[in-house]
Amino acid sequence: MRCAAVADLLGKCDISPFFWANGRVPESAEYEALRDNGFRDYRLFVYGLVDNPVSLSLDELRALPSTSQITQHFRIQGWSGVARWGGVPMSAVLDLVRPRPEAKWVVFYSFAQGSDEGIYYDVHAIEQMRYHLSMLALDMNGEPLPFRHGAPVRLRNEVQLGYPSCARVGSTAARSRSLG
Repeated sequence: MRCAAVADLLGKCDISPFFWANGRVPESAEYEALRDNGFRDYRLFVYGLVDNPVSLSLDELRALPSTSQITQHFRIQGWSGVARWGGVPMSAVLDLVRPRPEAKWVVFYSFAQGSDEGIYYDVHAIEQMRYHLSMLALDMNGEPLPFRHGAPVRLRNEVQLGYPSCARVGSTAARSRSLG
């Protein structure tokens, strides 16, 4: 039973008491060092077909415009969960880096390995990153994003239901064509 008064929004009472974690945990020395120092040395690199490439610390990310939302996370494995996500709207990141007109895709690179033992990455249409619910999540349920749910930064793309949202994001690049 949903508690929210507005049909397309969820409320605090909808937040799941348990939220599954999945995906591969990074095993690199780089990620372990970042995690061991509370991600104080973390930098998000945003580059590619942009006029203003940046390298942002967590404090710098938190200084950008912020948003929060309570949304349901659907996974193709058959489970779902509701959480309150807080972070930086992807539109604010795009405004900062100013993608060039030929940039059509945004690639998010994780610290984790993919199924082929290479770096895990997600590719998303740049227009989806301007959607008002697309964000770089820094918080989950009012606390810094937990390790098991993608710390320090996780993509939330609510346009892609059941689609992976890159966890443990280390960098992102604007590209003219998809990698897939």
